[in-house]
Amino acid sequence: MNLLRSLLFALGLLLLTPPFSLIALATFPLPPLTRYRIITGWGRIVMWMTREVLGIHYRVEGLENLRGQPAVILSKHQSAWETIAFQSILPPHVLVLKRELLWIPFFGWGLALMSPIAINRSRGIRALKQMAENGKTRLTQGFWVVIFPEGTRTAPGKRGKYHIGGAWLAERIQSPVVPIAHNAGLCWPRNAFIKRPGMITVQIGPAINPEGLTADALNAKVEGWIESRMESLCPK
Repeated sequence: MNLLRSLLFALGLLLLTPPFSLIALATFPLPPLTRYRIITGWGRIVMWMTREVLGIHYRVEGLENLRGQPAVILSKHQSAWETIAFQSILPPHVLVLKRELLWIPFFGWGLALMSPIAINRSRGIRALKQMAENGKTRLTQGFWVVIFPEGTRTAPGKRGKYHIGGAWLAERIQSPVVPIAHNAGLCWPRNAFIKRPGMITVQIGPAINPEGLTADALNAKVEGWIESRMESLCPK
C-alpha cells in the first residue's frame, strides 16, 4: 500500500511541477513578497497531496512564537518534507541554501524566484559575509530567514554537527533566533522513495535573544533546545 501511495504521489509531482514552474517564471516582474505568495501555491498543493495520497498529517506546537517581527529560524533537517511544509506553517520566509539547488530544472527555477540566500560554501568567510548582507536585506523586506544548521539531512535519532553560520548571522545582525524541532524523517525518510503514513510533530521554540551572546554560545543554546526536544520526538 505504501508503495502504491508513493507511486501516485510521485506521479502527481511529475504532473504538477513543470507547469507550475512556468507560472513561477511569469511572476518575475512582481515584488518579492507577491512572488512568494504565488509560488508557494505549489507547496500548498503538495501538502494536500501529502495528506490525501500519502496519509501524512502534521501538528504544530508553539505557533505563538512566530508572532513577532521577522527573525532567523534555525531548524532540524530530516527530509524534504519540512522544506515544503514550512511554506504552509511559517510566515513568508527565505531559505539559506547551496547555490547548486537553483540549477535543478523546474524546481530550481521556482526556488530561485522565492528570494533565497544562495551561497557558495567553498568561499568560506566570504560566503558568511554574503549571508549576513543578504539576510539583513531579506528581514527588512519582511521575510524570515530559515537555516538548517546541520547543513544536511540527518536520520531520526541521529545528531549532526551544528555549524555556526546561522548563529553567526543572527549575532552579526542582532536578530532573535527561533529554534524548530520536528520528526518528519519518521514518515518521509531521507532520499527514500517510499513514504509512510503518520503524524509529524513540529515544535517551535521561544525566540532566543542574541544580545550579549557570542555566536558559539547562541549556537549552543539553539542546539540544546532542539536536541532536548528530539529525545521525545524521535526516541531511540
